[in-house]
Amino acid sequence: MAEVPAPSSATWMPDALVTALALPGLWLLATGAFLAGVVRGFTGFGTAMVYLPFAGMTLGPFAALTSLIVMDLTAPLMHVPRALREGQPRDVLRLALGSLIGLPLGVFVLSLVEPDIFRWSVSIVAVVLLVLLVSGVRYTGEMNKPLVIGTGGLGGFFCGSVGLPGPPVIMLYMASKRPVAAIRANITLYLILAEILMLITLGIGGLLVSSAIMIGVLMIAPYLFGNWIGAVLFRPEAEKVYRWTAYAIIAASALAGLPLWD
Repeated sequence: MAEVPAPSSATWMPDALVTALALPGLWLLATGAFLAGVVRGFTGFGTAMVYLPFAGMTLGPFAALTSLIVMDLTAPLMHVPRALREGQPRDVLRLALGSLIGLPLGVFVLSLVEPDIFRWSVSIVAVVLLVLLVSGVRYTGEMNKPLVIGTGGLGGFFCGSVGLPGPPVIMLYMASKRPVAAIRANITLYLILAEILMLITLGIGGLLVSSAIMIGVLMIAPYLFGNWIGAVLFRPEAEKVYRWTAYAIIAASALAGLPLWD
């Protein structure tokens, strides 16, 4: 596993670019970025669950999270206008409020664990979510404010600790009976806000690395391409096809990211 250099006041962007381009396994990250883009484009979620297992094979935990955030904050912006029309912004803001509480605690936990533990955690969380979704778990209760805020808090903790803000929120919305377009829009908007909050938290904690930022910039192109393909393919009437395709890619990425194959 390659660690990018620690941040330094003497580190200039050209040096960060050279370091990023010299990273072993850069092609593997690009593959993960492309697949993550496809899944995100036609489901509205799944970027971290697909990309982080790939990133964990090559980067340390904080470098992997930084590259994910930089990459993921650009491509989904094209979906924001549609998401604002189809989603429920009040619910999204409640989720973000919960994230403000859980995220710092998650970052603290991540600072205490070894890289291999991070890789195990990412893959296990992704697989558990997948099993719950495939098993047909459904939430039929009321989507009240405390539930939404609490779910956002749990998502914030997962965001800070394993880089996966989506699982609790995905479970809440995809297991509900809300229209697929609204589900997709809410998750899209929430993930963007969660990643902005994560980037701010890492910056305040002095955990941002210039080389990891540059790796994220390099991943934008394959990720954008995948997003575009996924968005073009998306059709609300073919909901089952998209869900099962996303499940398959998530499962393959989670299994591939386990330290067992090193």
